[in-house]
Amino acid sequence: MNYFNTHIGLIFTSLALIVFGSSCEQPRPPVANPPASNTAVNTASAVNSQPQAPPSAGANLPVTMPLLDAMFGDESFGTEAKTQLQLTDEELSRVRDAARNSVLELGSDAADDDARSTRNSVEKTRKKIEEIIGAEKTERFFGLVRNRWSAGSQELALSRPNEVPTDTRVVVNAPAYRMDLFKDGQLVKTYKIGIGYPEFPLPTGLRKANEIIFNPTWTPPDEPWVKGKVQPGRKVEAGSKLNPLGPIKIPIGLPSLVHGGKDASKLGTFASHGCVGLTSPMVQDFAVQLSSLSGAPISLDEVKGYEKNKTETKEVKLTNAVPVELRYETIVVQNGSVMIYRDVYERGTNTEENLRKVLESYGVNFDQLPETERSQLLDALTQMAVDASGKAVEEESDTKTKKNTSKTVTRNIKGKKEIAVAVAGLRGKGYPQPVGLAAN
Repeated sequence: MNYFNTHIGLIFTSLALIVFGSSCEQPRPPVANPPASNTAVNTASAVNSQPQAPPSAGANLPVTMPLLDAMFGDESFGTEAKTQLQLTDEELSRVRDAARNSVLELGSDAADDDARSTRNSVEKTRKKIEEIIGAEKTERFFGLVRNRWSAGSQELALSRPNEVPTDTRVVVNAPAYRMDLFKDGQLVKTYKIGIGYPEFPLPTGLRKANEIIFNPTWTPPDEPWVKGKVQPGRKVEAGSKLNPLGPIKIPIGLPSLVHGGKDASKLGTFASHGCVGLTSPMVQDFAVQLSSLSGAPISLDEVKGYEKNKTETKEVKLTNAVPVELRYETIVVQNGSVMIYRDVYERGTNTEENLRKVLESYGVNFDQLPETERSQLLDALTQMAVDASGKAVEEESDTKTKKNTSKTVTRNIKGKKEIAVAVAGLRGKGYPQPVGLAAN
């Protein structure tokens, strides 16, 4: 199930503001109290066959409490964890409760708190689970979580950074706030998007879209961001102004959705609990484009026709599943420039080592660049090697868990989001520029 679908029908990683902000669905049923107890090929048929993903798929998945809470929305996960790790009933219950309570404590009001971030959320999760089941079982437990994330897709390894697909697929690059649609290796459409908050990061890996759901209903989760407008557990009908999903949602596998309902001001920033957010007009256009990629086009008139009866949910199966590749690339060569994006999810990607690898993939040696270009690139890396609050992203081995006293998610980004550095040796090279950019 989708990470943000309630049982009407489970994050990866990461969860729905209504009129207050986020709009993804929570995967768990509402509860009054916590329960007791990542080389392009033609992939249409490959994805449909759902082969087992290799062990490395999802190896970089940030395991956070919201992700664990989502996983426990599937009853079989708890059973599998208990069996594989030989957990006692009490240990399993305590892990489940820790995940649930952590999410229940997390709100979504805007606040300035430098202690909040993706990395801190990951570290706090590891520390808490280790307290319950020990370090060795925690490592195996996280491995189980990552395998679960990977199991729904086939990993198609990229041959080099900024790989341009030669097949038909959707490519989402979170730090660039960009979603591209490729047909037979040709970029046909680009969208500016909203991404998951740092505490609910958009995952990476290859997923797939199987269907388009028109007029989706929404069941509010029992979470702090549901504040009085609606009642947790009581379904909000399609078409309601209180339904944050907009007119269309497209599940793209555990845990995420592509959906509408976003204000244009949310594009190019944090906007959800782990989903790809679009405005309602944009998601209508995306549905048309996606259906065309699948081999059975739906016209815009048909899309609008489905939406006329706002209280009737309509599920349209795609003729062929469309691969959806979720990337996290903060260094991207584009039209002769190196685009360096903010490391908003603190993955430590804006390093000289990664820059050299990207340049080498285009036949450019960093050491042979003019001094001016080298200096500009290194300065840009330093400026963008910061989190959403503007704090430098520390080396993984030196990172210490900071006390997180905030009960809110990070909604704002302080400072620049990207820097472009022109490099003469890259002229005519790079990932394609946006096509038909839909920004509202």
